[in-house]
Amino acid sequence: MRPSLFILLCPGETEVQRSDPRLLSQFFFADERVTRVVAEINGLDAELDPQQYLVLLNQLHLSQAHLLSVLEQIMEECIPTQRHSRDYLVKFPEELLVDNLGNHMLFAAECLLAGTFLEVEEADGAHLRPQARNLLCSLELVRTVLREQSLSQPGSYPEPVRAVLVQFDRLFAEFELSYVSSLVVVKSPDEIYRQQEIIVLFCETVERALHLGYLTQEMIDGYEPLLMFTIPRLAIISGLLIYPDGPLSLERSPEQMSRVFSPFYNLLKKIRDLLRVLSVEELCLLERSLCTAEQEDPCSPATPPAWGAAVPHADPPAPWGLLDVPSATPSPPACTTRLEPPGAVDNPGTDWWWGPQPLGTGLSASPGAHCSELRSRYSSTKDMLHTLFVCISGVADQLQTNFASDLRSILKTVFKIVASQAEPSEEPSASQKEDNDLCAADVPHVADCPLCSSPMEAAGLQRAGTHRRPEWVPDSMCSQCSACRSPFTLLRRRHHCRSCGKIFCARCSPHTAALPHYGQPKPVRVCMHCYTVHLVPAARSR
Repeated sequence: MRPSLFILLCPGETEVQRSDPRLLSQFFFADERVTRVVAEINGLDAELDPQQYLVLLNQLHLSQAHLLSVLEQIMEECIPTQRHSRDYLVKFPEELLVDNLGNHMLFAAECLLAGTFLEVEEADGAHLRPQARNLLCSLELVRTVLREQSLSQPGSYPEPVRAVLVQFDRLFAEFELSYVSSLVVVKSPDEIYRQQEIIVLFCETVERALHLGYLTQEMIDGYEPLLMFTIPRLAIISGLLIYPDGPLSLERSPEQMSRVFSPFYNLLKKIRDLLRVLSVEELCLLERSLCTAEQEDPCSPATPPAWGAAVPHADPPAPWGLLDVPSATPSPPACTTRLEPPGAVDNPGTDWWWGPQPLGTGLSASPGAHCSELRSRYSSTKDMLHTLFVCISGVADQLQTNFASDLRSILKTVFKIVASQAEPSEEPSASQKEDNDLCAADVPHVADCPLCSSPMEAAGLQRAGTHRRPEWVPDSMCSQCSACRSPFTLLRRRHHCRSCGKIFCARCSPHTAALPHYGQPKPVRVCMHCYTVHLVPAARSR
């Protein structure tokens, strides 16, 4: 297929300077670059020189992406209040929301017109081709108008320019929504709302887990990978017992639940019936077992793990074939239990998402015939708790497989909400940065200290009595942990050591210590190296 999308329509001499920072001038040269690459491709015989053809195609892709980036900036500057709504993007799967999505859309439009795109059904293709044609024609008009404007008055946007930009923006949004909807199932407004309810449930679950000591704030701030399994497991219990009117309410039909949990409707009913017969101690034991990485015996006498400690990584437990739960009928009112959100007593006026709950902090299950009948189906309490463990962890782990994109998006939002906010005093002040009273020549290099790579750093760590704090390494200059070299990701966040200023992951900066020589009398985060090598025992807090 000949690359016909970008064709120079208005060649000619120009006085535009490459150093001109105005967007129209940048657009002129970006457009010129695309046109030159297209001309080279059109003049090349791909069969004689396939390698060069691939190189030029890659250059075309990059130059088109740059041109669209500049065009996006121009629309934000020229028609910011007239842009077509992009609210539909929340309907898309998260993996589609990439930086070069616009470039993919235009490539798809060109393929549709050429008849070479095979992923779209014929009926969808017939519907999309007119939209693709209108979009590409509008783009050519935008390029012509903006190029002419850059040659005449590159600092202004007259009304004709605004009009063509508004039209292109609208056509692009309409094609993007239609095209993606033909390939994947997009979320309905109701589903978006239901998943927002799940986000609230997960946040309340984390708050309760922190309150009961199942999780620590350090685990959350460090984005422990284990939490990807732990939070959904605990949320199932919260949704069935603590917030029974929330997104896991079984009083509604499966069609009224989020698509994330609706496939497990019948199994959730059985889990709820068993949860209702547990005592407070049994529920606590079950929840603690769900916070571990391995499938453990919930009734084993072993001491529960220290939740603040490092948790070993392991494959997710609970094979789906073990989820064979005895059938049960809904429990009578005598067996109904209800837990309260933590903090409800301290803040009785809180308006919870699913309505206020009665005051109380634990289970109050009354023994009855139905409860006894449910318990009698299992050989022991240990057997019943094991069944609950397998069922709950099985449902939660299946979410990772069947609804990976939805769950990843939900947990990403949850982590943003429940993570600790940066302290206002964390960043060094300007006066501290300007304080250069510490001379590098005064203190020799620290021997056998790979993290202290210069005499200045050694001086900053060794010299007591000084008030000069170390200069922090900018986040943009560090892509991996300074100690273990693990790359930083969404789940592995950056943490500055207040003693040396370098950036570490949570596992390599787990300690806090007072730094009085830096004007920090209260314990602050420090890395493992500074904690063990540079700080005196009296300053260590943990």
